[in-house]
Amino acid sequence: MSHPIHDRLQHLTRRTFLGDVTRGIGTIALGSLLPIKTTDAAEAAATHRGGLAGLPHFAPRAKRVLCLFQAEGVSHVDLFNDHPVLHEHAGKEIPPSVKGNQRLTGMTSRQESYPVVPPLWGGKRCGQHGTWISDLLPHIQGIADDICIVKSLHTEAINHDPAITYMNTGNQQPGYASMGSWVSYGLGSENDDLPTFVAMVSQGTGKNPGQPIFSRLWGSGFLPSSHQGVGLRPGANPVLYLENPPGVDRAQRRAMLDDLAQLNDLRAREVGDPETLARIHAYEMSYRMQMSVPELTDISNESAATLESYGPEVRKPGSYAANCLLARRLLERNVRFVQLFHRGWDQHIAIARQLPNQCRDIDQPTAALIQDLKRTGLLEDTLVVFTTEFGRTVFSQGKLGDPGMGRDHHGRCFTVWLAGGGVRPGIEYGKTDEFSYNIVEHPVHLRDLHATILHCLGIDHSHFSYKFRGLDARLTGVEEAHVVQDILG
Repeated sequence: MSHPIHDRLQHLTRRTFLGDVTRGIGTIALGSLLPIKTTDAAEAAATHRGGLAGLPHFAPRAKRVLCLFQAEGVSHVDLFNDHPVLHEHAGKEIPPSVKGNQRLTGMTSRQESYPVVPPLWGGKRCGQHGTWISDLLPHIQGIADDICIVKSLHTEAINHDPAITYMNTGNQQPGYASMGSWVSYGLGSENDDLPTFVAMVSQGTGKNPGQPIFSRLWGSGFLPSSHQGVGLRPGANPVLYLENPPGVDRAQRRAMLDDLAQLNDLRAREVGDPETLARIHAYEMSYRMQMSVPELTDISNESAATLESYGPEVRKPGSYAANCLLARRLLERNVRFVQLFHRGWDQHIAIARQLPNQCRDIDQPTAALIQDLKRTGLLEDTLVVFTTEFGRTVFSQGKLGDPGMGRDHHGRCFTVWLAGGGVRPGIEYGKTDEFSYNIVEHPVHLRDLHATILHCLGIDHSHFSYKFRGLDARLTGVEEAHVVQDILG
């Protein structure tokens, strides 16, 4: 009669053996992460609150980040980068010495001509440093002394999805961790009742519908899933499935979660999978969000003056204005990373009609948000980043003067701005040539922007990594990245 152990060994496959060995090693490693007793779900979830040991590397100037991502390519030519030469060359072919051998998209690569189109609207010199800002942004003109305008950002990507993914994850390929997830992983949370990283999406009135925004842009990639962002939806249910089903009260939910945590704890010890702990954390966070999210989204205690300052759409759920107000409320509650995505900047056609609408969406709410943060003292330790994935060409896409004329993608130079959190206010950094086409002074790659964001949070990007596919993966990638020290106070 054969022995049961011998039978098991005889039928044990190589794959099963290696899996069991791996889980055994994982269990040993996980034992050091688990508390001695994790029968209480709240105790298990508490292990996810803190960041990495040793971080921040040095004293941070910012405790939290607000990223105002303007998706699809803001026209730096029309909004921030006017030059007299553009008006002198209006309608004339862009000089070959300026255009060079730039890689163009398929939408303009076969055009017969590339006539220069100066800004389609007027503007004025703003703030003490006298930077030019379009009249399409009158409220942002009014905060010129509070922001740092960087006119020399550049990227290799020229198509939307790779470029948006690049700006948000540091890599053009999907599957990498987003900025907010990196910050969550490194620094952890300062609020037990709300996620560390929150994202919201709005649709503009420029190009409608705009390019798609995928949830992977606030995903955790290869980082533990507890660091992925949580998307807030407009309307009565900002987070799906947050409410208890009919017939289940809060006490019953609490008892169920405690029992479920014990089962997950046993499973975690059995297979050594840290993602099981992330599951406990997610359940526990959802339970607390049943109370915190309704309080967050209830704006009835906001003054009439505050609501008016954000513009007429602030009461419209899902609008950019409403999301700006929610962003301020999240930052007040010490949410570490808040990101707004606003679609509709893809003005390949009908730019004369679309761009004013798109600017009207964001101008007043953005300025009100900066002023609100400044008034409450939050701007001092909140880094605000107003960015996009690339700029727009100075030459026309389509026939010059046609109502359907627009501008194509342009990655060689584009404009972003930052405020608060250690950034010098009221300055302009970087310079393009007279055609707003090439950078001639202080180039800033998007990797440099990522390094600078992390630096403001007290993180040295070169010593902040995660093992992935045998590499020390970083937000700033494997190529050189430099903190833009000149824009920091």
